[in-house]
Amino acid sequence: MAGRELPWLEEAWTRVHQKVERTSKKIGGNFPHASINGEYKLESPHWWTAGFWPGLLWLLYRDSNKEAFKRTAEECELKLDKVITDYYRLDHDMGFMWTLTSLTNYKFTSNEDSKRRALLVATILLGRFNVNGNYIRAWNPWQEGEDNSGWAIIDCLMNLPLLYWASEETGDPRYRNAAKKHADTVLTYFVRSDGAVHHIVRFDSDSGEHVENIGGQGYSAESAWSRGAAWAIYGLTLSYHYTGEDKYLQGAKKVAHFFVTYLPEDMVPHWDLRIPEGVPKYRDSSAGAIAASGLLLLGEKAGALEGTVYRDMGTRILESLFVNYGAWENEEEDGLILHGTGHFPEGRNVDVPLIYGDYFFVEGLARLKGYNGLF
Repeated sequence: MAGRELPWLEEAWTRVHQKVERTSKKIGGNFPHASINGEYKLESPHWWTAGFWPGLLWLLYRDSNKEAFKRTAEECELKLDKVITDYYRLDHDMGFMWTLTSLTNYKFTSNEDSKRRALLVATILLGRFNVNGNYIRAWNPWQEGEDNSGWAIIDCLMNLPLLYWASEETGDPRYRNAAKKHADTVLTYFVRSDGAVHHIVRFDSDSGEHVENIGGQGYSAESAWSRGAAWAIYGLTLSYHYTGEDKYLQGAKKVAHFFVTYLPEDMVPHWDLRIPEGVPKYRDSSAGAIAASGLLLLGEKAGALEGTVYRDMGTRILESLFVNYGAWENEEEDGLILHGTGHFPEGRNVDVPLIYGDYFFVEGLARLKGYNGLF
């Protein structure tokens, strides 16, 4: 589907370039997360979202060759070095962080230092794999005495590409094997019979046995957190992309069918796809952007007839985000896409732009223009 068949696409791409040229001078080599009152709040380099801003800059650099975007992305990458050596703050989201920084830099420029960083982090990420439960542990304790060693979350599917790449790069199958086993665990314990997805699953970290499902950022353990479904669509499709194993493709399709069934008229999901009456139905534009980019990839991997359907759904979500959710005329707003929901149950970052929503929106546009994603 060429850009000439989507009149809005080139306008959207131009608007993104124009806005990021302005905001990049303000944000610089820092790490935005959520836009509060029009200004992106900056987080420390160890925060899980640290890769999305440099990743967005790499997407635009690939298209424009503007050195300022490249320099800022590399500045972010260098700041992440202290996170590697600090070690204690590293968790499963190393995949998000270094795939979009060091691995992308290596792929685009053949930078050997970036390659070494990516391989080092992939090896540390491999160390979080629980061999009894066949899952990658999510977080570290947030407070003294807490034990979350048995927690795995749906988001981690998006960390697996770093492991798949490490096996391809080194010829060592350990990285790929761990990634596949985690993806298998997702199919068994996270994806439900109707295609809905659990956010958090807790295992006994010694025996590996399943203990319980936890609602996390969804309304409840048995509801349907929309961003979790989006991670599953994209992440399972990526596992199919790297392994060619059909079970991952079928899993992605199953979740995709559930997700699109619950989309409202404007194609942008609420923060949970099964919100009870009386609970605020905020949109989560970030879930829409993630799902859209995943659906476009799924469209490439599925058969010709099905692929057209998935691609059309992803395209319609992106067009709605551009037309109905874009902050293009507002120079007082740092974010690109409005109305994201970070964590409704905890009341954090509700109805605001989110950097990962911005990133996946731009990645989706890039896919429509014929580029690959960065994962």
